[in-house]
Amino acid sequence: MSKHDLKNKTVIITGGAKNLGGLISRKFAEHGANLLIHYNSAETQQDAEETLKAVKALGAKAILVQADLSDIHHIELLFTKAKENFGGVDIAINTVGRVLKKPFVDTSEQEFDAMNDVNNKIAYFFIQAAGKQLNNNGKICSIVTSLLAAYTGLYSTYEGLKAPVEHYTRAASKEFGERGISVTAVAPGPMDTPFFYGQEAPEAVAYHKSAAALGGLTQIEDIEPLIRFLVTDGWWITGQTIFANGGYTTR
Repeated sequence: MSKHDLKNKTVIITGGAKNLGGLISRKFAEHGANLLIHYNSAETQQDAEETLKAVKALGAKAILVQADLSDIHHIELLFTKAKENFGGVDIAINTVGRVLKKPFVDTSEQEFDAMNDVNNKIAYFFIQAAGKQLNNNGKICSIVTSLLAAYTGLYSTYEGLKAPVEHYTRAASKEFGERGISVTAVAPGPMDTPFFYGQEAPEAVAYHKSAAALGGLTQIEDIEPLIRFLVTDGWWITGQTIFANGGYTTR
């Protein structure tokens, strides 16, 4: 058994109710982690409750917390709740994101502000809270996007406001390293989830499926093992953004 395994480790997963976050919750539960599963609103409450039931059936200790994380006090609340229930926090994973596919000249200030809250502000203050609250030798992982290595239009607020997370990851890894905390970001390709299809016309879906060298869209099952590795045996990787997209984009 690795000293970096998940057994009895406490993990916070933002957006942990469904899609990639839901799979992370279930797989980490299989490996013995305690879980705080965050979800955003009543819209995802049913998914959150089903995920909670599933992880408890696997023997995990787990709680749900509903919160709008654009209020940064709610981010701090996640860590407070995890500490109250499990005694400390070892791993913090942020999966939240929002896509807007829209021409640059048509994007409103309100749309920019909403995208900034979800993709940039939450990411910054989640890493900050983790830096304050994590146990020594903890792990932080943020989900970004492979569009960070793309030359494309129409996603200016999505790729543009995910881009700072790379810099936050580097800065935090440097500042938190003396406590043994590793900080990484994972950049999936377009994932085969409702999160992707809501923004794309059928011809765009066909293009994205054809663009990866290995063919097809990224599956959440391709990404979860990488995240699990980075927050366990792969902890020596820090300050890095890992592109996992089947050859959709590269640097």
